[in-house]
Amino acid sequence: MKKHLLLSLLLFAVSIISYSQEIQLHFDPRHSLNNDVAERNYFTATFQMFKPDKWGTTFGFIDIDFNQSKGNIGLAYLEIYRNIKIGNSPIMPHIEFNGGIVRGDNFSGFSIPNAYLVGGAYDHAFGPVFISTYLTYKYNTFDKVSHDVQWTGIWNTNLFDNKVTLTGFIDVWTENKDRVTGKGGKKVILLTEPQFWYNVDKNLAFGSEIEITNNFYANYNNKLYVFPTIAGKWTF
Repeated sequence: MKKHLLLSLLLFAVSIISYSQEIQLHFDPRHSLNNDVAERNYFTATFQMFKPDKWGTTFGFIDIDFNQSKGNIGLAYLEIYRNIKIGNSPIMPHIEFNGGIVRGDNFSGFSIPNAYLVGGAYDHAFGPVFISTYLTYKYNTFDKVSHDVQWTGIWNTNLFDNKVTLTGFIDVWTENKDRVTGKGGKKVILLTEPQFWYNVDKNLAFGSEIEITNNFYANYNNKLYVFPTIAGKWTF
């Protein structure tokens, strides 16, 4: 089952590449920065697309972490969403799916619980700055199902005659403190990943993504982490 799920995620990544838009490769030195979170430094490949059309917008990405011994794949994580236009309404229905798998060095592994999100989204361009935001109900398929709320903000802008790109997102959501029993109430999680790119030309760019989290890692609650990467990107 896990092999079939990984194959499906990889096939999704190939489909993203075939339609557009970009491939990113990040070197993540988080073990050197904080060795209680990761056993080693590793590379992450991100396949990402964003496509607007007359019916709305579609966004999707898959992250693949090469974080196991000998550079083997240890994580594959997928997010895909659709914002749907309804007439001239500025608010669009938003539907989203998140999920993935994790594999350890000793062939152990588990699925990242699926999450299903439904809500409303708003997109707008403020001059050269594109902003998208949505507020959703989030159904987390933990052992004890978690009924939650998530707010997301996304931004993108090009500066200095398109030589510099600033982009990224911020997520704030709730989930059960105890995923197995659901006891102990809720916790609030913050995850933001601003990206900074220098565009060599319209295809090639170099830069960094900075992961900033609080309450994100299950065993290290109420602790803020900051992990920058060194990255390259190819845009199709």
